[in-house]
Amino acid sequence: MTGSERVSPEGWAGRFFEDFEPGDVYYHPLGKTIIEADNQWFTLLTQNTARIHFDDVAASATEYGRPLVNSTFVLALVTGQSVIDLTFNVFANLGWDEVRMPAPVFIGDTISSRSKVLEKRQSASRPETGVVVVATEGYNQSGTVVIRFRRTFLVYLRGHAPQAVITRPSEDSLPSAAG
Repeated sequence: MTGSERVSPEGWAGRFFEDFEPGDVYYHPLGKTIIEADNQWFTLLTQNTARIHFDDVAASATEYGRPLVNSTFVLALVTGQSVIDLTFNVFANLGWDEVRMPAPVFIGDTISSRSKVLEKRQSASRPETGVVVVATEGYNQSGTVVIRFRRTFLVYLRGHAPQAVITRPSEDSLPSAAG
């Protein structure tokens, strides 16, 4: 790692508005190998009827010779990979812009991602939040960028995020080491 590249520390609870600085780059820690079920389920759930995503015979007649992974699945996957670093403490997503798919994604590709903070400002209408704009890229196991986009979101300022109340069982319910 060099310069402003960041990795999420152990015990991570997410960034707040104050933690973002323009120029910071976050390499998101989880990659995902896409399996056929991922593509099939997402395609069916979203009622995408483009045969190139689920019909091997139709896809074999294309220049790729095999099915392409649904591009909106790739967008959702790469967005999801970024949550741990960017929007763990999100108030709301405001938009995705300039979405580009410079290379195809196939079953068996492993997709990883990174994001760069482009700008930030405190929200005028919601003073407990700030607006952050990032550029995100998803890339395959060969390092080929397969998707890039800009994303804008509202994230809470430190001390303003709602606190989830989690009830935990007593430690008495755990078995003893001698057990």
